[in-house]
Amino acid sequence: MKKAILIYILLILSSNSIEASDKARGMFVSFGVGPRVPLGIFSERVLLGYGFNLEMSYTDNEYLPIFIFGGVGFEQYPGSQDFYQGSDYSQYSTNLLPFHIGARYYLPPLMENIVLILPLVEVSASLTVFQNSHEFKPASLRNNFIEDGSKAGFSIGAGASMFLMEALASYHWYKDYQYLSFDLKVRIPMFVSI
Repeated sequence: MKKAILIYILLILSSNSIEASDKARGMFVSFGVGPRVPLGIFSERVLLGYGFNLEMSYTDNEYLPIFIFGGVGFEQYPGSQDFYQGSDYSQYSTNLLPFHIGARYYLPPLMENIVLILPLVEVSASLTVFQNSHEFKPASLRNNFIEDGSKAGFSIGAGASMFLMEALASYHWYKDYQYLSFDLKVRIPMFVSI
């Protein structure tokens, strides 16, 4: 494992020192979890949510310090009590299943002495599959139903990486579904070659 960490560090820091004839590349998997903060119209219906995600990323010395990534997640948001009081709803919830693909750029290290910390920025295009559960008060005489569909959107984020751990804050935009996500990720090297 120490060798994999060292190779990962070399991939990030040695982009200028690797000869063009040598090929250095790596593939990594990460698992993330964290809160989701709804914004705008979305925040009028739901409260603070939570989410999980799985991501694969790839780079080689021709693209460093840029990593290409793709992933999938699951997010859940419970309904707001204020929303229930001002409507016919007795229960409302939203589930999102976002798929994304994008690029991440690692900036020069902030710290190198005790632990190596690299700031990062990322941008991605995404498609989310949503499901809204609508349950109404009996007095409303309305039928309960489940609404589902999909929406295209994007996200931008910034954070800090210590290679095996990463903290990331992102803004996500879909029509009627805007939110902030805060993720703590664990990154594992799957394949590295120099």
